[in-house]
Amino acid sequence: MGFDFFSVLLLLCGVTFLLYGMDIMSANLEKLAGGRLERMLHTMTKKPFVAMLLGAAVTAVIQSSSATTVLLVGLVNSGLLDFASSIPVLMGANIGTTVTAWLISLSGISGESGFMKMLEPENFSAVLAFGSIMVLLISKDKKKRSVAHIFVAFAVLMYGMRLMKEAIEPLKSDPTFENIIEGMSNPVLALLVGIFITAVIQSSSASIALLQAIVIATPGMIPMQVAIPFVLGASIGTCITGILSSISANRDAKRVAFTQLFIKVVGGIAFMIVYFALDAIFDFPLNSQAATAVSIAVFHTLYSILNSLVQLPLVRWLVRIGMRLVPDDPKLVRRREEQPYLDELLLRTPAVAVAECANLTERMCVISRKTVLYSIYNLFNYNEGAGAVIEDNEQLVDEYEDVLGAYLVRISSMEITESDNALVSRMLHTIGDFERISDHAANLLDTSREINEKKIAFSQEAQEELRVLSNAVTEILFLMGAAYEQNDLSAAAHVEPLEQVIDGLIATIKDNHIRRLQNGNCTIELGFVLSDILNNFERISDHCSNIAVAVIDEARGSYDAHKYLNSVKHGDDAAFTESFEGYLSKYTLGA
Repeated sequence: MGFDFFSVLLLLCGVTFLLYGMDIMSANLEKLAGGRLERMLHTMTKKPFVAMLLGAAVTAVIQSSSATTVLLVGLVNSGLLDFASSIPVLMGANIGTTVTAWLISLSGISGESGFMKMLEPENFSAVLAFGSIMVLLISKDKKKRSVAHIFVAFAVLMYGMRLMKEAIEPLKSDPTFENIIEGMSNPVLALLVGIFITAVIQSSSASIALLQAIVIATPGMIPMQVAIPFVLGASIGTCITGILSSISANRDAKRVAFTQLFIKVVGGIAFMIVYFALDAIFDFPLNSQAATAVSIAVFHTLYSILNSLVQLPLVRWLVRIGMRLVPDDPKLVRRREEQPYLDELLLRTPAVAVAECANLTERMCVISRKTVLYSIYNLFNYNEGAGAVIEDNEQLVDEYEDVLGAYLVRISSMEITESDNALVSRMLHTIGDFERISDHAANLLDTSREINEKKIAFSQEAQEELRVLSNAVTEILFLMGAAYEQNDLSAAAHVEPLEQVIDGLIATIKDNHIRRLQNGNCTIELGFVLSDILNNFERISDHCSNIAVAVIDEARGSYDAHKYLNSVKHGDDAAFTESFEGYLSKYTLGA
C-alpha cells in the first residue's frame, strides 16, 4: 500500500502524540524543578559563559528552547531580568534543545534478539508507562506523580514516533518522494522547508523528530546534504514562538525575541555559506552519506555549540543590534522601577510565576515597612517631602495588592507543587496585611500634618512615651521584615511577644493621658490626636503579628492563626515568656 490520505492522517496522529508527549514531559520536569529555575536565572546570569551553560541546562530540563525564550521574554518584560543578561541564556537554550533529538534517536534502536527488542524505546517505554499508571492510580505524592507523568509522556512521545515511522514507511518506494528529496538537494530549498515546517508546528524539536522519523523509516534515502540545511532551517523557524509571545510585551522583551532570531539567522546563513563553499572546494564525503537519527542529533548538537561559542564574545554587539532592531520610543515614559508588573507569559511556567510573585511580595513588604518608618519620622520631624513619599508609596502598595491578588488567584487554580501551593497561600494571607500597614502609615501622615498645621505640642511626658512606643513599633517592623523576607522563624517567633508589649504600652499611655487630662495638664484636642496615633500603632503591630504567624504557619504546614496565638499566649511556652519579659524591660515608660 502506498502513501495515501490515511497515511497522512496517521502521520498527523503521530505528530500530535509527539507534541503532546513533549508538552507533558516539559510541564512535569518544570514542576519538579519548581522555582529553582527562576532563582538560577536571577543569580547566575552575570557571567556570559555561566549564563550560556545555565540556558543549556534549563532548556534540557524543560525540553524546549521555545519555552525558554518565552520564559525569558516574560522575565525581561516584567523587569526581573535585563536584556543584556538574557542573550547568553538564549545561546545556551540553542544547545539545551538538542537533548530532545538524542532522545528521539533512541527510536532507531532495533534488533532481532529479545534483549535488543526490549531496548527499543517503544517496548521499554511501554513497561515504564504501565508502571507509572499504577503509581498515578495509587500514589497521592505529587513528586511521584510528576515523575510518573514524565514516564507516561515519554511513552506517548515514542508511540508518536512509531506512528510517524509507520505512516512514512510507504515513501520508501514512492518515486514522487524520491523526486522531492532530489529537489531538496538544493541547500536553500531544504533550509526554507525546515523553516516553514518548524514555524507551522512551533517546535524545532518536533520538526527534527519528523526528519529523524523519515530517515529511520526510509533508510538511505535522505543524504546529509539535505538533513544539514533542514536542521539549520528548523533552528531558525523555532524563533516564531518567541516573536509571537513578544507582540504585546515591552521593548526589552521584544529585543529578546528579535535578538534570538538574529542569532539563529546569522549563525545558520554563515554556516551554510562557509560549509557549502568549502564543500565545493574539498567535496566533503559527509554530504553524500545517508542521514541517520544519530547523525542528525550529532550535527544538531555540534552546530548549536559552535554557533553559541562563536557568538558568545559578541554579546555587547548583540545588545547594540537588539537596541537597533527595536529602538526606544522617546515619547514613552519609562515605568517606575518599583511599579508592580507580572507578565502573562510567566503563567506558562507556574513555578516561575510563583517565584516572581514571591519576589514582588518581598518588595511590597519592604515598601510598606519604609512607608511606616517615614511616617514615624514625620511625627517628630515634620517634612512635606517625606509626606509626598509616604503618599506615593501608599498608592504603590495598593497597586501591588491589586496585581498580586489577581495573579495569585489565577496561579492557585493551576496544578503546582505542595511547596509552591504553601507559598501562594502565605502570599494570599499577607498581601492584605502589607496594604493595611501602608494605609496606617498614610493615617499617621494625616495626623502629623494636623499636628504641624495646628501647632499642637504634646507634654514632655507624652513625647517621651511616644518615643518609647515608636521605637517598639520600629523594632516589630524590622522583625516582621526579617521573618518574611528571609523566612527567619526566630524573628517571627519574637513578633508576637513584642506585639503584646506594644499593646500594654498603648494601654498605659491611654491611662496616663486620662490622668493628665484630669489634672488639667492636657486637652481633649490633644487626646483625639494622641488616640489616632495610638490606634494606628496598635493596628500596625497587629498586622505585623498576622504576617509573622503566616510565616510560622507555612513552616508548620497549617494556617490556623488563632490556634497558634492561643498556644503562645496561654500555653506553657517558656520561649514566649522569656521574649515577652525581655521586651517588657526594654520598653519601659517613665513613672
